[in-house]
Amino acid sequence: MAKLLILGAGTAGTMTANLLRKALDASWSITVVDQDTEHHYQPGYLFIPFWMEPERVVKDCREFLPDGVEFVEAAIERVDPRAQQVHLADDRTLAYDWLVIATGTRPDPTLVEGMAEALAEHTTVHQFFTLEGATALKAALASFDSGRLLVHVSEMPIKCPVAPLEFAFLVEDHYRKRRLRHKVDITYVTPLDGAFTKPVASKELGGLLKDRSIRLAADFAVEKVDAQRKVLVAYDGRELPFDLLVTIPPNVGQQYVVDSGLGNDAGFIPVDKHTLRSVEHERIFVLGDASDIPTSKAGSVAHFAAEQFVGNFLAAIDGRSLPHSFDGHANCFVESGRGQALLLDFNYDTEPLKGTFPAGLIGPMKLLKPARVNHLGKLAFEQIYWNMLLPGRKLPVPNEMSMAGKHLPDAGEKE
Repeated sequence: MAKLLILGAGTAGTMTANLLRKALDASWSITVVDQDTEHHYQPGYLFIPFWMEPERVVKDCREFLPDGVEFVEAAIERVDPRAQQVHLADDRTLAYDWLVIATGTRPDPTLVEGMAEALAEHTTVHQFFTLEGATALKAALASFDSGRLLVHVSEMPIKCPVAPLEFAFLVEDHYRKRRLRHKVDITYVTPLDGAFTKPVASKELGGLLKDRSIRLAADFAVEKVDAQRKVLVAYDGRELPFDLLVTIPPNVGQQYVVDSGLGNDAGFIPVDKHTLRSVEHERIFVLGDASDIPTSKAGSVAHFAAEQFVGNFLAAIDGRSLPHSFDGHANCFVESGRGQALLLDFNYDTEPLKGTFPAGLIGPMKLLKPARVNHLGKLAFEQIYWNMLLPGRKLPVPNEMSMAGKHLPDAGEKE
């Protein structure tokens, strides 16, 4: 019997297990490995500090795996691609014929001096990229009524690169609703030269920051967090004082990837960006945030990539050339407060542009413009995620990005 091993029961791993169980016959065994049984709806972390209950984002991952897929609960120690084995922390060894790595990325605050220690105190420094962190931040915001609030990104890439911007807009709206906005000074701190990575989106999102009286501190390469003095320190000597710091620690790959010699310096696995096949090991594919592909580390990327991956995997096991080329398609809603959100749609070659996005029965949705329908789409995605995305059901969104409805920018729009 041929053995397929999937590492990770998160978004990409669960989708892959469902899609491949349908595509492969009974001569294949499929095993999913994860260190625990909790599956987290990570987009919900953003809302926990404001209104979402923490228990709402957690379900048992085994509920979403199909019949005929075995689940192994264990931490991964290392992968031996030459022997085609995965060594687990409990001393078990699993052999494979083909391996899919989908163990994602993780925040590592130890990479910034003083950050891990400050976060551990749960006083003036917080983060929302984990369930524990988002829950602690909820309590912090409830008692924070005035002062200087920094929303800070340490470095790129991170999971969902728009999430810090979303938090800045939502926290601004949070204090506006509480009639405390005039008492809270908000600054968005980023290592980028603007609000976002690409010119058109950076201009639109930067303009929205300005409209909401949120300061922008760009090109800020953080050196350390000085929690005692309550300042964020950059390598160029700049210091930003704070009363509450909401930081996004550096995001890195999993430790076992590094220990196995599979990853780059950040722990992300080099792959062919169009096929998601490891550049070094032909029997390994990497889906989701664990790879080094140059696009967003986001659930939409995992979705679009996974559906195209199935055809490539079936070709690979037959020894045929891979028929599908993933274009790096990413699609995400950006909460902007006031019950509105923006929509971004882009890929490897095309930056987020203004215009409209065709959205099936509900009609076109505005791109890069705050709209109520986009916010409702963001909220609706929670049920779509649990009931359609994870089970591998087809969504009414094309895998490849389309230019339909998009407006190419004039030269002045990028300035």
